[in-house]
Amino acid sequence: MTVADKVLLSADGMTAMIRCIFSAAGADNKEAETIAANLVGANLAGHDSHGVVRVPRYLSWVKAGTLNFGRSMEVVLDNDTFALTDGNNGFGQIIGREAVELGLKKAGKHGVAIIGLRRSGHLGRIGHWAEIACARGFVSVHFVNVAQSMLVAPFGAAERRISTAPVTIGIVNPDGDDFILDFATSQVAEGKVLVAARGGKPPPEGALIDGRGKPSTDPLSLYGDLEPGKVPDPRNGPGALLTMGDHKGSGLALACELLAGALTGSGTTGPGRATHNGMLSIYLKPESLDDGHGFGKAVDDYIQFVRTARPTDPNQPVMIPGDPERKARETRQKSGLPLSLGAWESILDAGVEWDLNREDLSKMALIS
Repeated sequence: MTVADKVLLSADGMTAMIRCIFSAAGADNKEAETIAANLVGANLAGHDSHGVVRVPRYLSWVKAGTLNFGRSMEVVLDNDTFALTDGNNGFGQIIGREAVELGLKKAGKHGVAIIGLRRSGHLGRIGHWAEIACARGFVSVHFVNVAQSMLVAPFGAAERRISTAPVTIGIVNPDGDDFILDFATSQVAEGKVLVAARGGKPPPEGALIDGRGKPSTDPLSLYGDLEPGKVPDPRNGPGALLTMGDHKGSGLALACELLAGALTGSGTTGPGRATHNGMLSIYLKPESLDDGHGFGKAVDDYIQFVRTARPTDPNQPVMIPGDPERKARETRQKSGLPLSLGAWESILDAGVEWDLNREDLSKMALIS
């Protein structure tokens, strides 16, 4: 892709533009702002796969009635340290925050909490929830699945059986940068293939197979033929994503399906169209396990020790999980958000579908 194939966007302007689109689609101002800020935040962190490229898909789900504005989380089962909650197919940017707040409240009082969340709309970048927990002084672990989003072939298979099944671990560092491990158990997130389908960087070797089970770098292996004016659906292609780490990643993905899908009642993945997330989260208050051994200092000392390892490339220092996002935020806050022209046009198209003026939307966010 050349520079001419990309646009550069203002983060604040893009937030305003997306807020405008979701308001036109039926969200109240607060919900529209929350969704927009979350999506733009993913782009700022360098996770374009979970950012503004999702706008057309979210709106297509709203039209289909599988994702709904104005929904809140319902507590189904509750005690001091456990809760099972239902997202009622509301927007994950709202439901996810409610689930996190419940977990932090319980863990703050009792030292630990486990929160099962079922039937939430797309929860966005899961690392965001771990960052919130760390900012409040907590450790958190999150297992996620995507019911009815059968995209990934298990190890040794030539067809789909599992979702992209993210895992996130956030470890607070009271004396420095927090550890935020956040990854899909597929070789790449589905959203990265969506970015490629919209004109972005092609997926790497080993990330996809075609309908015959052979290696592929073609996004259409996942989406099938793209129809003009239609939002790409990853369930339409003949191929599949592959898990990272061969059998190890495949096993971890299956664990996510069982913990976030089966245990919460959200449902493991399979055929269907009514996509929703399940998430099993664990929250820990570090002070509850620190008998004076100095958890905070141990975390910071070890992080700094790892960072001082001799790099294989002198121009690329060793980083810990969370460093790439911090670096991306610093760069993109200053220079703007790069987006493929195809993705940009699809977002404008989505706004026009809700009777908004294309030129007015463009002026809100476009830098160059």
